[in-house]
Amino acid sequence: MGRIAFDLEIYRNQMRALIAEKPGEDIFWQALDFAVEAHTDQWRRSGDAYILHPCSVAKILAEEMDITDPEILAAALLHDTVEDVQEVTEEVVGQKFGSYVQAIVEGCTKVTHVSGDKQANTQNTHRKIFTGAALRPEVMLVKLADRLHNLRTLRAMPKDKRQRIADETIDIYAPLATVFGLFNMKREMYNLALLYKYPKQGAKLNNQIRQLANDPVGQTIVDEITQNAESKNLDCRITIRTKNLWAYYDVASRILVQRIDTPLEILIAVDDVQSCYNALGIVNQTFRPIPRAIRDFIANPKPTGYQGLHARAIIQGQKFLFKIRTDEMARKAQRGIFRNWSSKSGKQGRFIREIQEMFDVLGSEDSVSYRDVIAASGIKEIYTYTPQGDLICLPVTSTVLDFAFQVHTEIGQTCLGAMIRNKRVPADHVLKDGDMVRIIRGEQHIRFEQQMLTLCKTPRARGELARGFKIRRRKVSREVGFSMLRQEMLRYGIPFDILTDRDAPLLLENYALSTLDDLYIRIGEGRVRLQEVIEDIKNILYGGVSPLLAPTGAFNKIQLTTLDPVSVKLSSCCKPNPTAKDNCALLTPKGLSVHHKNCERFRDLDFQREDAVNITWKIRDTHVRKPQILHILRATRKDIMQVVGSAPEELEMHSLEILSSYSSLNPAWQLSFSIPNLYILQKVLRHFDKSYIPYEFYLDC
Repeated sequence: MGRIAFDLEIYRNQMRALIAEKPGEDIFWQALDFAVEAHTDQWRRSGDAYILHPCSVAKILAEEMDITDPEILAAALLHDTVEDVQEVTEEVVGQKFGSYVQAIVEGCTKVTHVSGDKQANTQNTHRKIFTGAALRPEVMLVKLADRLHNLRTLRAMPKDKRQRIADETIDIYAPLATVFGLFNMKREMYNLALLYKYPKQGAKLNNQIRQLANDPVGQTIVDEITQNAESKNLDCRITIRTKNLWAYYDVASRILVQRIDTPLEILIAVDDVQSCYNALGIVNQTFRPIPRAIRDFIANPKPTGYQGLHARAIIQGQKFLFKIRTDEMARKAQRGIFRNWSSKSGKQGRFIREIQEMFDVLGSEDSVSYRDVIAASGIKEIYTYTPQGDLICLPVTSTVLDFAFQVHTEIGQTCLGAMIRNKRVPADHVLKDGDMVRIIRGEQHIRFEQQMLTLCKTPRARGELARGFKIRRRKVSREVGFSMLRQEMLRYGIPFDILTDRDAPLLLENYALSTLDDLYIRIGEGRVRLQEVIEDIKNILYGGVSPLLAPTGAFNKIQLTTLDPVSVKLSSCCKPNPTAKDNCALLTPKGLSVHHKNCERFRDLDFQREDAVNITWKIRDTHVRKPQILHILRATRKDIMQVVGSAPEELEMHSLEILSSYSSLNPAWQLSFSIPNLYILQKVLRHFDKSYIPYEFYLDC
């Protein structure tokens, strides 16, 4: 393929027209010269000079997103230099162009220390970008422009890479463009990516869309509104917009649908806000609106800053959407609200703070699926209200807990449920558009179940829940790590109080940790091998020797007082019984994986002695929070009544149901009950063991 030179002079003239006389514009021209030199003799697969790409990214920011800050544009020109040019480092960028430009370039740069796991490398790169965007949202603005230009020039790439980039765009970048309120960019990203992902179906749908554009009904609507507007002396510009491929993509099902409700939009542009409402009156008088379908985004702007009036009407059997806006409202809808914006400009507004909060969650909480959070943030929203009338905008299918965290973190952490229309609902209740929500709070922080993490939709709720779960998990991991290290040091004959020695910081420095608690947590999570820690303690703190030989065989022992599923996972393969003393657990970063000692799957696993522990519970001190279910496989009515009637008095029975009647004499039964702790559970199970009635029981934590 022939090489195509880049005409730098034409580009300079184009950019002068966009950023001329901007304060500090010199930094852009310096960055341009630096980038041209850095990318000398680098070429794209299409045959274009590589410098075309960073120059195009900067131009997209200025021309299509109204971002003309010279430092942001300079960072766009330099965003690939650290990654692709060996001589250029982040420090070099900082020295030449300042810490602000360096921070943006650093955020855009892929992870350099890679492993053999491609999926893990991709996730680490995404999380690095999200972490950078949490500090400087400009990082993501540059990455969005970068992705848009890559999509526009994707045809030169191999098919597998086109598919991968298309998938990543659909799942991450296009929804993020929606989050930022960059709706023109969002549409183009979806349109291009969907054509690469579904080439045949996409081409067929595009033909259908082109035919819709010539629908005479649309022109009839325009003519009627124009005529009525003229009669009312209203100056307006009316156009028809046919929705493209992006509107036919079903995010939940990940498919292209054949038909959508409103394939055509009627856009009405007027000169001022009052004219918007006058135009709405004309539309409603001309075409009867669908009840409760009028939305006022001027009085109640979307979080992105979007404003306009929306109305829907059914005309000749087809649904149409009318959007009424001023020219400035339309510009913001297409290009976002980032004109003359920079994260350097002091205190940020609520929209920017929420974006930073979202990226903080995406970058730091590995227990949160960033694809799920982005998908939820990029979908349609509902409008809910506090009892004081404050508007709370949430993603569709958000819960009461989402609402509570959106109002205030402390309210979310103490949320028991809510009152909606004089009816009490739980924290996982799904809200509807227009709900007025009064949160019911507890006196202390609530211990939420893990399933709430998947039910909640907002980044704030998911982030706070994930942080709470991490604190609970780390508390148990610390106890486990402390106990294991103490026992192991005893086995080696090394006194435990040596960890308070003045040289102890040298041990922590070896693991880049600041406290002993951090070391215990790493051991308890299996992130640091116990054997390595002992060797380091010997070498750093104990003169390189230990009084006793290295132990073999038996596991260390731990005793817990919690069944919190955030920290303790009872394996489904062998269904261990915590009241018994024949269980062991593997250490994992997500908590203890508990197995019965005779579990075949456990025996087949390849692990070291230090990776597992014998585990028991202090049964009188271990609270059982959830109601339990015991399945009785067969028993006569007389036998079951006798056994249940003579059960330990601490058992609180909720229900006893017959499950099957295949045998009228010995049917199966289900007993639902509650017990205060593991000690009482042990008594209940022993009681059923003595009855010789066959049963199955698996503790629900």
